[in-house]
Amino acid sequence: MSPDPADGTSDGSATADPTAMADPTAMADPTATVAAEEREALESISHGAVVSFGGISAERVLAFLTNVLLTHALGVVVYGVYAFAWRLTGIVLMFAPLGSTGTLLKYVSAADGDAERGRIAGLAYATTIAMSVLLAVGLWVGAPTVNAATLNAPRFTFLLRLFAVGLPFFALVRIHVFLFRAVEAVNGQVLVDYLVRPGLRLGAVLAALLLGFAVEGVVTAIVLSAVALAVALAPVALRGTGIRPTLRGASGEARRFYNHAAPNALTGVSMLLRTRIDVLLIGFFLADAAAAEATGIYNVALLLVGLAAIPLLAFNQLMPPVASRLWEEDRFETLNAVYTTITRLILTTTVPLVAVMVVFGPELLGLFGPAYRRGYEVLLVFMVGRLIGNGVGATGWLLLMTEHQYARLVLDWFLAILNVVLSYLFVVHFGMVGAALGTSSSIAIQNLLQVGLLRRYEGLMPFDRTFLKPLAAGVGAMAVMWAHRAVLAGPVLIAVGSLVGVVAFAGFLRLLGIQPRDRFVWRALGRRYGTVARRFVPAWVASGR
Repeated sequence: MSPDPADGTSDGSATADPTAMADPTAMADPTATVAAEEREALESISHGAVVSFGGISAERVLAFLTNVLLTHALGVVVYGVYAFAWRLTGIVLMFAPLGSTGTLLKYVSAADGDAERGRIAGLAYATTIAMSVLLAVGLWVGAPTVNAATLNAPRFTFLLRLFAVGLPFFALVRIHVFLFRAVEAVNGQVLVDYLVRPGLRLGAVLAALLLGFAVEGVVTAIVLSAVALAVALAPVALRGTGIRPTLRGASGEARRFYNHAAPNALTGVSMLLRTRIDVLLIGFFLADAAAAEATGIYNVALLLVGLAAIPLLAFNQLMPPVASRLWEEDRFETLNAVYTTITRLILTTTVPLVAVMVVFGPELLGLFGPAYRRGYEVLLVFMVGRLIGNGVGATGWLLLMTEHQYARLVLDWFLAILNVVLSYLFVVHFGMVGAALGTSSSIAIQNLLQVGLLRRYEGLMPFDRTFLKPLAAGVGAMAVMWAHRAVLAGPVLIAVGSLVGVVAFAGFLRLLGIQPRDRFVWRALGRRYGTVARRFVPAWVASGR
């Protein structure tokens, strides 16, 4: 159990060394009070976040372009059929690793030598391959039943079976990516997961449409691109990580491996009920044509919601292995200080994204076609949940990395059941907006309760009054952006208004004052990335007050 982190410091982190505070250098430069071990952790996580932020942003742009092509080429109803099959495949894909991805992150970074790493990776690969094949067979066999119970669309069964063929290869690509992530090889992970994979998918969709294929040809092209990537990536992942997966001697490792992976897998089932039941309920409870159309609109809204998730995903790339290492070494004060700083940075980078979505949501949705503007209320509901989810940081990962996976499992299942009940009631009464309301509420409640669990079990608590500064800056930026609606419209409004709003947010934040540890992170990144970083983070913002 860590000590109580509520120590009254201005930025909510561990108490600084009194001698350092008295040092004239520290008085002139508050970042000098940041301890060396904390600096190392912050630089590692922030470097991973910068690389991942660019990669995830590129992935979201590629996904955005892919879906713009599909919405305009297929029409709203056929696109809805495609989107439902794609979402359902993604749901099934969550279970393919059987919880082994989180276990890779937990144990590879702390493994004693290459042999142990190889056994852990071997168990992860074997589990993923076996489970994904079983799930693919189930998806193929069950496709007609699912179609009859949901959309009842002639093309749906064939599309879902095509995706079932690709499922094992989607799963293999995923485990390759997590192997890079487990050894903190963030460059390899970003290249594969955020650039190559979505880039190939966009290329496959574009080629199929240019050749005049219908939606069946598009899905076939997507599956073939996944097969090629899974096969080509295997030797690259093994060379890039230096890990040789093996099952030799893995029987002795299996008990520890599955003791961690099994609750992760059950957590995945509850995650389905918390975050994806909305899509299924739309398909089940709305009329056939309405369900297909609503699914397409809902899917586009989720694409924009995914943009607001980028800061959390980026900072969480290396937070889990770093947190696991600090916890194993009993460096609780450092862990809490890092948790506080990273969480505040996540919130700071999330607020302007949410502000843009709220102010310019109708115009952003309209880029996919006029019918998709109907998803604005869905987008607003999800933005509230996303702001809360991002604002609490890596709560779920921290529970796993501090070996409280069973406590998280119990909480997840409680909220999963609650979400199913709420989502059912909301969908029946309010349609797709009700689906968003149920899921968004579940995400918000879950993250807030996870904060309580971390406080209870590990004494970790990141929040203090400094978290109000980015929120206040966001309100000011929204007012500035909203003023542009009176003089601009369409894509020009989105581009100009967003740019001005982000600049205004940075200005308001600087006036309110940037925290010493946040300032340290910006300076460290500026030194590391040189002129490229300074182009995106002006010196007057990085210097703060």
